[in-house]
Amino acid sequence: PTEEIPPTLAVPTDAIPAEPKLTAFPLPTGSRPHDVAPALDGGVWYTAQGSGALGWLDPETGRTRHTPLGSGSRPHGVIVGPDGAPWITDSGLNAIVRVDPENLSVDVFPLPPDRPRKLEHRNFDKNGVLWFTGQNSVYGRLNPSSGKMKVLDAPGGRGPYGIAASPDGNVYYASLAGSYVGHIDIESGQATALDPSAPGQGARRVWPDSQGRIWVSKWNAGQVGLYD
Repeated sequence: PTEEIPPTLAVPTDAIPAEPKLTAFPLPTGSRPHDVAPALDGGVWYTAQGSGALGWLDPETGRTRHTPLGSGSRPHGVIVGPDGAPWITDSGLNAIVRVDPENLSVDVFPLPPDRPRKLEHRNFDKNGVLWFTGQNSVYGRLNPSSGKMKVLDAPGGRGPYGIAASPDGNVYYASLAGSYVGHIDIESGQATALDPSAPGQGARRVWPDSQGRIWVSKWNAGQVGLYD
């Protein structure tokens, strides 16, 4: 028998969302896009890892534009900073890269030459300082105002991957090989490894929610975790 829905629980037909529509945008051959970030002008920035460039896509027309980042570039992550510009972790250049959204000029902030560290991800804290991870055992920070950079050794060595700043100003990162979430003291720069819920779980990405809790994707364990 069909169960009648009480009027107070009925869902108006106009409130039912339409079927989602997926639109695919072809990119230049060899782009191998890795990360994306919404641009302030309505476009979308993407790292063209295969061609060593920062791409920009107009979702209205499908038009694309590539800005070369330098010989040997292999851009990984991209984020739009407080200044409105895209900031990139480039493992090929072993550098943090900024592209001016107006004139497309490229500024490169290299890590010390003796520390090639497979740069992964980046995020800004509440003070406008850029924090980044290098999967080969480091994390670090770059002050965009002064250009001063500091690279630090991560607890446990290899693994730093995803990184995010929470609403209360704390910075956390996930260690994929180390299987832990790290908390960074933004004043001293020192990181503390928080105990993992399962050995070898492979924490890969971290996301803060509106309450400051940290959600973790556990690559090896096939789990989602929560750190309060």
